[in-house]
Amino acid sequence: MIRVLAIDDEEPIRRLLKKELTRKGFFIDTAPEGQTALSMLRDTAYDVVLLDIVMPGPDGISIMKEINKDPACPAIIVLTGKATVETAVEAMKQGSYDYLTKPYKLEELVILIDRAYEFRRLKIKNLLLEQELIKKEPILDFVGKSPQHKELLVLIKKVAPTDSTVFIYGESGTGKELAATTLWRLSKRSNSPLTALNCATFSENLIESELFGHEKGAFTSAYQTKYGIVEVADKGTLFLDEIAEMPLSLQPKLLRFLDSGEFRRVGGNRTLRADVRVITATNKDLSLLVSNRMFREDLFYRLNVITITLPPLRDRKEDIEELALFFVNKYNKKTSKTLKGLTKNALSKLNNYSWPGNVRELENVIERAVILCEGDSISEQDIFLPSSSQIKYSVPQLNRLEDVEREHILRVLDETSGNQSRASEILGIERKTLYLKLKKYGIDIQKSKS
Repeated sequence: MIRVLAIDDEEPIRRLLKKELTRKGFFIDTAPEGQTALSMLRDTAYDVVLLDIVMPGPDGISIMKEINKDPACPAIIVLTGKATVETAVEAMKQGSYDYLTKPYKLEELVILIDRAYEFRRLKIKNLLLEQELIKKEPILDFVGKSPQHKELLVLIKKVAPTDSTVFIYGESGTGKELAATTLWRLSKRSNSPLTALNCATFSENLIESELFGHEKGAFTSAYQTKYGIVEVADKGTLFLDEIAEMPLSLQPKLLRFLDSGEFRRVGGNRTLRADVRVITATNKDLSLLVSNRMFREDLFYRLNVITITLPPLRDRKEDIEELALFFVNKYNKKTSKTLKGLTKNALSKLNNYSWPGNVRELENVIERAVILCEGDSISEQDIFLPSSSQIKYSVPQLNRLEDVEREHILRVLDETSGNQSRASEILGIERKTLYLKLKKYGIDIQKSKS
C-alpha cells in the first residue's frame, strides 16, 4: 500500500483528500502545517507527499528543502491554488515530482501519485546500487571436467532454484564467490541484484552500519541516512563472504533477519523488512569456532541449511589444463594477444605444482605468463611458480614456522614488486591479513621492494 502524507492548511481539503484517497486504496495521513509534517516524516516512512505552497509558518518551498535533505525522502507533488510560473519553476528546481493547480481532478491526482511512487522506487534503487558494490562484470560459468567438478555443478543446479540459505566452504582461491554467482544466476531471483559484503573488510563498529544501514545522527559521522546492504539486496540475493569474521555482537541481529526478514537501521526505531536470499561463505571451520564460542551455535545451524564444499585444485588436477586454457583466452582478450595455448612442458609444470593458492593462484600465474610470452604459445620458461629452491633462505637456520612464513612473504613481495594486492592473492589470504602479518613481522614494504 502506498503511504501518502498530505500537508495543507485548509481543513476541508485535508478531510477530502483523506476520504477520497483512502477510498482509492492509499494509506493517508494529513498535517495542517510544515513543522507537524516534518515531525511525522521522522517517525513514519511515507512514499509520496502532497504539499501546499502557501501556508502559515514555513511555506511549501522551505518544507520541500528540509524534506529533500533525506536521500530516502518521499516523492513530492505540489498542490496549490495560487500557481505562478515562478513558484512552479522553484518547486521543480527543488526536486518536486510534479505540480498540480487547485481545483484538480481526483483521477488525475491518483495517476500522478502512482507515477510518483514508481519514480521514487526507481530513484532509491539507483541510489542503493550506486552506494554499494554489486557485481561489476559477469563471471563466466565454472570450468572443469573432473568428477568433483561435475558433482559440484549438479548440487548447485539442484539448490539454486530454492530460496534456502546456502553455506559455501572452501580454501582461499577455490571460487566461493563464483559459486555464489552461479547460484544466483540459476535462481528465481536472477533478475534482481546479487549484492556482496565481505565481513572481514569492516571493523566491528562499522559492519552493522554496512549491513543494516544507519539513520542520520546515529553517531558522530552519520551526516545522512545510509541504506544497509540488505536493502540493496531486497528481492535479490545477498552474499556474505568471510562470514566467520562476523562479530559476535552482530550475530543475533543477523539471525533475526534470517528468521523474519526484519531489521532496524543503526540509531533507528522503525522496523524495516527486506526479502533476501542469503548465501554465506568462509574458509574457516565454523563448527570449530562454535565449539570455541567464537561463533553462535544457533546462527551456525541457521546458515548451514545447505552446504556446498569446494575442493582444492590439488584434488582435481584434471581441471588444470581446461582452467589454464580458459585463463589464456581471458587474458588474450585483455592484452590483445593471440596465444594458441600452452606447450606440453608448460602443462606438465602446472600439473606438478601443488597450488596452495588454488584457482586464484593459477589465474595469476597464467596472467603473468600471457603478458611475458613472446612466442605463439606459453612455454615452461614463461611460467613462474614458487619452489623450495627459489626461496631465499637457508633451511638449517630456520627452526620456527613464523620464520618460514616471513621469508616466504618477503619472496612473494619481491616477485610482485611490493604489490600487496597481488601478493595477497598469490598467498591465498585477504589483503587485511597480509597487512597484519607485515606488521607482525616488522616488514617494511618499501624496503622489501629494494
